[in-house]
Order: sequence, then structure tokens, then C-alpha cells
Amino acid sequence: MVEELKYNNLKMGERGAIVSIAAYLLLTAIKMIVGYTSGSEALKADGLNNATDIVASIAVLIGLRLAQRPPDKDHGYGHWKAETVASLVASFIMMAVGLQVLFEAARSMFEPGGESPDPIAAWTGLFCAGVMFAVYRYNKRLATKINSQAVMAAAKDNISDAWVSIGAVIGIAASQFGMPWLDPLTALAVGVLICKTAWDIFREATHHLTDGFDEELIEVYREEIRSVDGVQGVKDLRARNYGNNVVVDVIITVQPTLNLHAAHDISTIVENRLQDEHEVYTVHVHVEPDSEIAAVPGQAKP
Repeated sequence: MVEELKYNNLKMGERGAIVSIAAYLLLTAIKMIVGYTSGSEALKADGLNNATDIVASIAVLIGLRLAQRPPDKDHGYGHWKAETVASLVASFIMMAVGLQVLFEAARSMFEPGGESPDPIAAWTGLFCAGVMFAVYRYNKRLATKINSQAVMAAAKDNISDAWVSIGAVIGIAASQFGMPWLDPLTALAVGVLICKTAWDIFREATHHLTDGFDEELIEVYREEIRSVDGVQGVKDLRARNYGNNVVVDVIITVQPTLNLHAAHDISTIVENRLQDEHEVYTVHVHVEPDSEIAAVPGQAKP
């Protein structure tokens, strides 16, 4: 039942990726056309930013679909990490385009005869910012509903794109007051934001792929396990992300006089607590006799 819900959430998450792709396709075309006709470097840079977002959203969509594949003979744990790998690939593409935007913007700053872009570029950027804010609100609600890290990351990318468009509008508007160099300068800022977004995606993806995990959550899990009746101590506790799922491995200690059935019942309670209270996908519990109690028969730990 839980696994079926997880797979259904992945399918629902596809909607967010598809909405983002459609929005980015439309806005890229608008920004590039208006950017070239109005002579705005900032709007063209913003359009290239949205072009990379198309690739990133497609990667998320592919990852969500691959992650829905059930376990097979050479993927015994399933394909949950597919979306994380796709995010990593997208980060490389975004970084490459971000560097290209920085290069073109820097080159245009030193070209003679720079002119202020047509004011229509500012209105276009403002319209596009409103569209991206609406897409952000949609994806944020969807991510919260299905508890999806990938869709929430897409939502954060959406809101960053809205702010990039606002920045472009500011640069274009300021250039109308006899300071055309502000437009390519804003394009430089857009390039920096693209590179920063790419770095953030890369850092998060590699953190998950190398089994990094939130230390504060580890302590929350530890306290929850310690509160289970019959658990004398937590000898070892590890957790890792498997796609959007959390997998926990824990070694607990119990009284050495307990029989096998009683020890198994305690481990089952630990599993259920973490799954029900903290939405942990899989819990592996290993039970050992408490060494301190075994050293002093009849004496329990305080």
C-alpha cells in the first residue's frame, strides 16, 4: 500500500514537470524573439536561462518516469535514484549555458555604440515573471501534497526564474535613462544566477548520491527509537536517501533474557514508528542483547 502510494506520487509529480516544460517553451520563445528585436541582452540571457530550464525539467520528467519502474534482476531496490541522476546531468547543462551567458554579456559590455533596448523588453520581462510566479505556486502546492523533493526543487527553480526576470526588467528600465551599460550588466547577473542554480542542484544531487543525510533527522529518529518500550539503547543508526525515500538501518539493544518472539515484536514496533510517524520508506532493524545488562545479571539500565 505504501509503495503503491509512492509510485502514484511520482506519476502526479510528472504534472509539475510537464507544466514547467510548457511554460519554459513559451517563455523562451517570447524572450528570445523580443530580446533580439528590441536589442536587449538581459532579456536574451533570461531566454537562454529558460532554455536550460527546459532541459532540466525534461530531465526531472525522465527521472520521475524511470523511478516508477519496479525492481528487476539487476535493480533489486528499484530505480528510485533515477531522478537524482537526471538532476545531476541537468546541472552540468545549466552550468555550461550559464558560463556562455556570462561570456556573451561581458563581451557586449565592451562593444562600442551600445543603445538602450526598446521598452517593450521590460514589459515582456514583467509578463514572463508573472507567468513563472504562477507556475511556482502550482508546483509548490503539488510538491507539498505529494511530498516530492524533485518537484519542490523545480518550484524553487521556478521562483528563481521569476526573480531573474524581475532583475532583467530593472536593468532594461534603468538603461532607458541614458545608461545602456546597465542592460548587459544585468545579463551578467543573470549568468551568475544560472551558474548558482546549477551549483545548488549539483551539490544536492551529489549529497544524495553519496548517501549524505541530515544529521538533525538522525537525532530525531534516534529519540523516537529510544522511546519504544523494550529498547535499551541504540547502538548504531544510519540513514540515506533513495530517491525521495528515506531508508534507515539501526541496531538496537534489548534485554538479553528476551525470547526471539519478544525481540522481534520490539523491532516491528520500531519499524512501524519510523514509518508511521516520520514517513520512512524502509527500516532495517538488527537486534542485539544489551552488553551492560548481560554483564550484570538482573540489573537493568537506568
